[in-house]
Amino acid sequence: MSEWVTAVCRELGLEGAVDTDASVDMVLDMTSDVAHGVSRPAAPVTAFLVGLAAGRADDPVVAARDYAEKVTGLAEGWDSDSERGVPAGDQEQRG
Repeated sequence: MSEWVTAVCRELGLEGAVDTDASVDMVLDMTSDVAHGVSRPAAPVTAFLVGLAAGRADDPVVAARDYAEKVTGLAEGWDSDSERGVPAGDQEQRG
């Protein structure tokens, strides 16, 4: 996997922009939580969405980590019997 990630980073011009080992662990942990808490097909789509959102941030590496934590929390409570709080994207409902 390490060789693949290194090759992809090189191909996409991301050499030195990310800590590949930490990024791989973060993505695998997050997608595992989504696959088990939501659905397997949601996992790669979620990883794409987090990457897309992080790429728009001032510091994509920090944003990716923050977004992965948010998504993990969302996935962990996805099928809970209790009502969810304010939806993550509903800015009008937030204080």
